[in-house]
Amino acid sequence: MEYFFDTHTHLYLEQFDQDRQKVVEKAIENGVQYMLLPNVDEDTIEPMLDLHRQHPQNCLPMMGLHPTSVKPGFEKVLQSMKNLFDHTRFYAVGETGIDLYWDKTFFELQLQSFQTQIEWALELKLPLVVHARNSLDEIKDVLQSYRNRGLMGVMHCFPGNIQQAQWFTDYGFHLGIGGVVTYKNSEMAKVAEQIPLDRIILETDAPYLPPVPYRGKRNAPSYIPLIAEKIAQLKNLCVNEVAAATSATARQLFNIS
Repeated sequence: MEYFFDTHTHLYLEQFDQDRQKVVEKAIENGVQYMLLPNVDEDTIEPMLDLHRQHPQNCLPMMGLHPTSVKPGFEKVLQSMKNLFDHTRFYAVGETGIDLYWDKTFFELQLQSFQTQIEWALELKLPLVVHARNSLDEIKDVLQSYRNRGLMGVMHCFPGNIQQAQWFTDYGFHLGIGGVVTYKNSEMAKVAEQIPLDRIILETDAPYLPPVPYRGKRNAPSYIPLIAEKIAQLKNLCVNEVAAATSATARQLFNIS
């Protein structure tokens, strides 16, 4: 039996306060051996690290400042986050990026924060976890200036079409494919069908964006096999092939031995 990675899950959030332990155990029972935890802001650092301390082999932390948490004075927040890399192993920088869906007020600050975190990823030789909501063109413009510098990472919850997907995979990035791939008429399904399997990693973004048939409910890492099943169906593969390929890619990208 192959195992799975959930490369992006916010298990430390309050939506899991009542049953977090059971959610982790159920994920492991369902073959989801690794759950990567992207940080959001200053307040999520301690809950995230606490979960990692409870499950050091399964719940692995990443460090960054989410674009919707970027406000005036963000530089001080980033500095305190950067200092944490000196004494904690983080498996990626993120989640960072640009979000122009909710509010464009702090676009310039988001841009600066994103560029700072790209520099961290290059300096620390870590993958970058990129949030790109209503901002793929802006993300491409930023990444273009770092081309051929060895930057690696994942476009989390990839929101674009096949042409955009090919730009990012040609750049060297992977695509995070989650529950949206199971939705009716999903653009992500067309992308997952056409992009090579070795450029795909699986994620839930739990508690958000659950796959069918759990749409409208709380997402959880144990649903990763449903996402894998959909990708297997799109690519005419068996689920074990999808599990093996995506797990090998995630293991390499996040340097998990």
